[in-house]
Amino acid sequence: MVAATVLFAAGCGSGDGGSGSDAGGGGSAPVSVAEVDGTKVLADAKGHTLYSAEVEKDGQIHCVDGCTKFWVPVVASDGDVKAAKSALGGEFGTVERPDGDTQLTHDGLPLYTFAQEGAGELKGDGFTDDFQGTEFVWVAARSDGSSTPSKSSTPEDNGGGGYGY
Repeated sequence: MVAATVLFAAGCGSGDGGSGSDAGGGGSAPVSVAEVDGTKVLADAKGHTLYSAEVEKDGQIHCVDGCTKFWVPVVASDGDVKAAKSALGGEFGTVERPDGDTQLTHDGLPLYTFAQEGAGELKGDGFTDDFQGTEFVWVAARSDGSSTPSKSSTPEDNGGGGYGY
């Protein structure tokens, strides 16, 4: 169950082509606080949970190239950041990606959607994977700023066959 409580406008998408799924669409998409499986998380307009990885603390972007096919950057403007701070509080900001796009951050961590899950899902929380020699542990962005994943998972944990990467 997903229950949206507060909205603001933020463009979601990937500047390097992103994924073909609707998780990173494009255009304007509100961000909200949603309850997914009993956890209050940040979500996009379509109800997709937003994620971050500690390896990118302080805005150090490591999710590039193939990583962005699965973890789609949330692109935003300064106006989106101002609206987020006003509506949701917390530490919202932006960071420039290597491709030149401006990505939304929460508590200093760049935000992404997980292309392998649908609206109202939390499959990426605690998910561990590796791209170009960098290990990522993805955590759902929580409205209260906490960063403890609800579970730990790998591609094999999600149906035995992984996600194909």
